[in-house]
Amino acid sequence: MAVLELVLCIVAAVLVSSFAGRFIPRVSTPLVQIALGVALAFLPFFPDVALDPELFMVLFIAPLLYLEAHEIDKSALLGTLRLSLSLAIGLAIATMVAVGFTLNAVWPSISLAAALALGAALGPTDAVAVSSLGREAALSQRQRSVLKGESLFNDASGIVGFQFALAAAFTGEFAVGQAAGEFVVSFIGGTIFGLAIGLAANWVFETVRSLGLETTTSRILMELFLPFLLYLGAEHFHLSGILAVVAAGLFVRFDRTGVGPNVARTNIVSTSVWGVLSFSLNGAVFILLGMQLPRAMRASWSDPYISNNMLISIIVLICAVVIVMRFVWVAAMLRLARDTNTGKRRKMTAERWRSAAVMTFGGPKGTITLSLMFTIPYALSAGTPFPMRDELIFIASGVILLTLMLANFLLPLLAPNRGGDESAALVPITIEVLRTTVEELTGRITPDNRRAVLMVIDSYTKRISRLKQRIGELDPQGLERLQIEALHWEKEFVRDHLAEVKAHPASDPAQQELDVEASERMLDHIMNSLRHTHTNPASGHAVSQIRGRMRMWERQMSNFTKRTISKIRHTTPLVSEDQIFARTRELQVEAIHHVIERLVDEMGRSTYNTEHCSALLLDYRRAEASLQARPNMGGSAQAISQAEDVKRESYAIELGVIQDMLEAGDITRPQARALRRNIYVMQVDADSGI
Repeated sequence: MAVLELVLCIVAAVLVSSFAGRFIPRVSTPLVQIALGVALAFLPFFPDVALDPELFMVLFIAPLLYLEAHEIDKSALLGTLRLSLSLAIGLAIATMVAVGFTLNAVWPSISLAAALALGAALGPTDAVAVSSLGREAALSQRQRSVLKGESLFNDASGIVGFQFALAAAFTGEFAVGQAAGEFVVSFIGGTIFGLAIGLAANWVFETVRSLGLETTTSRILMELFLPFLLYLGAEHFHLSGILAVVAAGLFVRFDRTGVGPNVARTNIVSTSVWGVLSFSLNGAVFILLGMQLPRAMRASWSDPYISNNMLISIIVLICAVVIVMRFVWVAAMLRLARDTNTGKRRKMTAERWRSAAVMTFGGPKGTITLSLMFTIPYALSAGTPFPMRDELIFIASGVILLTLMLANFLLPLLAPNRGGDESAALVPITIEVLRTTVEELTGRITPDNRRAVLMVIDSYTKRISRLKQRIGELDPQGLERLQIEALHWEKEFVRDHLAEVKAHPASDPAQQELDVEASERMLDHIMNSLRHTHTNPASGHAVSQIRGRMRMWERQMSNFTKRTISKIRHTTPLVSEDQIFARTRELQVEAIHHVIERLVDEMGRSTYNTEHCSALLLDYRRAEASLQARPNMGGSAQAISQAEDVKRESYAIELGVIQDMLEAGDITRPQARALRRNIYVMQVDADSGI
């Protein structure tokens, strides 16, 4: 029952932290969750809990690191791999040595081996904290890649270094050669094990899908099971479970580029499940950390033989050593790094010093450090109590809190958020993808699928318009210019038709008179519309207006005269008003078809914006529908069925456009992932009508 109460309390605290973060925007979520964990620990009814480090690593750290590795931008990681590995291995070892000798020098009661163990535990940065830095900080893509890459790889070096330092403190012997050899085996072996399991997992996922056996439930369960299998399997063979999880996370794929409503629905559910699980585990990690801090610090703080001021001073000193070592190391790596274009080393400018400071404070310590410290045994091999165990845990806890607070409050000053909105930055890219898709669809129009393709193009036009409204980039003047040009296309079509009728008289005089009358009336209507679209009172335009009105009055007077003479002679006109009206509607439909064809051609060119052509296409198709007789139900059903097929084809086009942009370097992998996620959402709705 106590375990159930503990789980419910942690879940409730995670939920509260999700709301509290909205009201405390300048405090990062991890700090809020640590505070909630501390508050829970002091509640009288809260069950006393002891952290099992091994269980903690399996249940929390393994799936979080796996997800972080799977979601990281691989291309950006490769670009910063050298710096990330330098921090993960070189800096971790340097920090271990510096902290160990410093602590042993200022407090000789702590043995060198135990001090080195503390230094090794303070080597790893917290991947969760790196991903949850203060909302007010704006880190560059390179800085984020370096910090995330470091947090993925430095756990292994910290854990292995801690284990060997602890073994030396436990037995009194320290074999450097043996430690180095086992470190290499653990590091390389864990990586190879993770890659092997990742390769096997890819084959399993692809085989299950190709056989039609994959369901949403089976897919999600396989994904969730994988990180636990990786960690436990690697640890069983005495390899680095952390590196195995990271290597597999970087290598495993789930065929997220598949097309179809079922695949899209599975991808959406997978993303949602991992999103909820990630936030829940992240919150639980920091809440557990907060719950452990009072217990970890109470024994040393209440010890009458140890000065509390000295404890605080040592925490500040060790924190300073960690930060200074990190700053010097990062600055040195930036100074030694060569420019990718010139191949020369660059001087340290003010901006590069600021970047070094950002990456220094962007690497706070966290849960892995504390979980390692709790693995310190209570007694040595001889049975005597482990010396200064509580004090070591107290110092580690203080450094964790101090580095987290420095990251939260200094990073916004070093890298202030200028109000940039990543979703807004993605809008122009999305518009470009949609525009390219429309152009590709335009090239696939045939007489058989014309109506269906235009229906899908209309839906894309609406999406583009909504996105442009979000960023305020609508161009009503550009659309108006295209509308006027379309009126001129109508005028040219009707004028050419009228000239053709007059040049080749029909055998039926009534039919010829009907065509002439309908064409002239439609010309009058178009010219009247064009006159109303112009607002420039230039003299040349005024003369054109006068001439047009005179031609219209001339035709009207000619028609009136013909009908008057017919009435006087008591003869029936060759054509009636009803016939003229019907023929005018037919001619309007023909003119609309002509304009639609011109708009389709224009979408493959650069004269007008694609979205303007699509928007006007929508207007002309609506006008066509209102002029034509009601279509039969069979034709409509066939068009809708064709539109569904075209819609699914358009999703494949979108995915292809995104892949091309990614390979060309126009977008990053996180942006490509977000764009694909939008398409998956659309695919889920693929069975609904447009």
